[in-house]
Amino acid sequence: MTAREPAEARTAESESRPTTSETRTTTTTAPTTGRSTQTATLAEIAREAGVSAPTVSKVLNGRADVAPATRTRVEELLRAHGYRRRRAEAGRSPLIDLVFHELESAWAMEVIRGVENVARDAGLSVVLSESAGRLTPGRTWADQVAARRPHGVVLVLSGLDESQRALLTSRSIPFVVMDPAGDPGADVPSIGATNWQGGLAATRHLVELGHRRIGAITGPSRMMCSRARLDGYRAALETAGLPVDQDLVRPGDFHHETGYRQGLELLRRPDRPTAVFAGNDLQALGLYEAARELGLRIPEDLSVVGFDDLPVARWVGPPLTTVRQPLTEMAEAAARLVLDLARETGTPATRVELATSLVVRSSTAEPPSNTAPKQVG
Repeated sequence: MTAREPAEARTAESESRPTTSETRTTTTTAPTTGRSTQTATLAEIAREAGVSAPTVSKVLNGRADVAPATRTRVEELLRAHGYRRRRAEAGRSPLIDLVFHELESAWAMEVIRGVENVARDAGLSVVLSESAGRLTPGRTWADQVAARRPHGVVLVLSGLDESQRALLTSRSIPFVVMDPAGDPGADVPSIGATNWQGGLAATRHLVELGHRRIGAITGPSRMMCSRARLDGYRAALETAGLPVDQDLVRPGDFHHETGYRQGLELLRRPDRPTAVFAGNDLQALGLYEAARELGLRIPEDLSVVGFDDLPVARWVGPPLTTVRQPLTEMAEAAARLVLDLARETGTPATRVELATSLVVRSSTAEPPSNTAPKQVG
């Protein structure tokens, strides 16, 4: 059911002429120019842009055969006149667009499963795109979405710039951000999780076991979820009256390799931590590898807590204590919300956070009884 398509791919769609119902718009505000109430036909917009009406139609339909400068000029005028195609007449394709900033992760599979569940029940397919690590898809992706006219777009750890938002809005293509990297804005529907509470619960669990030197491998500082988890870690230490040792906090990127590399540095310290909050499960698995390489046993010599509760967390040895982030449920909620918005039954500005929960398994235990940690090479 899922079709993967690079975010920068370009296609052309046969030219469609505007229908009578699409040629007029009325608005009380003009976002980009501050103009007063005005009504404009596509023909009038074409005259103002110095192009033909079919060219304006091509821009509206996401056609590729329009010069970039012409496309920009027409888009600016469409925004200035507050043009918005009526949803009932937009001719939607039976699709949901799902956009990741990167796909090389078991984390992504849980999200895909959730969106697929909702799409399948609605008789829709999923178009999968990746923005090659960027937190905002490229402009050609937005053109492709406009040409496809899906029921809606779900963006994962991504966002849209102002021109992309205006493009989708003018085509009445709703979008929802799941686990937003930054602040999506009060007017952007989003689905997240209680990341701060999860970081607090993970660290508090280690404190309650008796650990006093607790390290952390964070996620990218540009991502809101990563900052919230780190803040929860700090809050748990401060509440327990423990200092936050910045030497034990290492930057990560949510990848296995970084968990391994930063884990080696932490565990080779003469005053190494007896426990580490790894920020996500993949980094926790990298930390497992570093501990094995240095001859440290989990949990006898080192306790480890992850975040996400991916299926692999139950399979590793020992099974990983982690914070469950309901990824599949979050993706289902995002897909349902975007379909509600497409049917005009959803709330335009919605921020939903699903609860996280600590799952205690076998990777955490009381710290070693001796005060001096086992030295490693």
